[in-house]
Amino acid sequence: MHLSAASRISAKLEVSGGCAGRAYSSVPVAIFDYVSQLRYDLCLFNQMILETPRLILRPFLDEDIGRLAELMTNRDFMRFSLGPYTREQTQGVLQKFLSWNQGGLPSQFAVVFRKNNELIGYCGFLHWHLDGADEIEIGYRLHPDYWNRGIASEAAQAVGDHAFRDLRLPRVISLIHPDNVPSRRVAEKNGMKIERETVFRGFPTQVFAITRERWVAERGAE
Repeated sequence: MHLSAASRISAKLEVSGGCAGRAYSSVPVAIFDYVSQLRYDLCLFNQMILETPRLILRPFLDEDIGRLAELMTNRDFMRFSLGPYTREQTQGVLQKFLSWNQGGLPSQFAVVFRKNNELIGYCGFLHWHLDGADEIEIGYRLHPDYWNRGIASEAAQAVGDHAFRDLRLPRVISLIHPDNVPSRRVAEKNGMKIERETVFRGFPTQVFAITRERWVAERGAE
């Protein structure tokens, strides 16, 4: 399935304020080197909200801790992971997501189901040092009540488009346990292909990947 089959996605950007004390409209872009410019661009987008027909993907907030803790104590939600998390462990996860946002790095989005305005999981970016290289993963988890409805694919495709269209990342990956067939299907629907097998956190893991060049070719985008 090509990325062109992804659901219609719109993006909203919170444009008030600025990055590092500067107004967005007044920063002289020419003074930045590549790394500084990339971080600045990500700072602009860390308040972005992605919308699909059924979902709103928004940045996490401190007050999401109660619902996120509820999700992460669910064994099915945490399947193919290191087990259910305590509230303290969940607080650490949430703070990591928030710190990435505050640092101008790609981070996870809270996935909200439009019909009932319920936070049902997360989908977005994770940062790893894997096999000697720094990688950005598109990772996702949903409450089991929302499985087998194409919702994970809808969210992952929105995030994939955001990665290449807005953030212009050179590539993204997804790390999937060989037995996790549904997650493999989500990655494939997101245009990813299996690249190799590795060991991640002590588990056999398949590395799925897509480059921006391939996304551009499949989408006919720039």
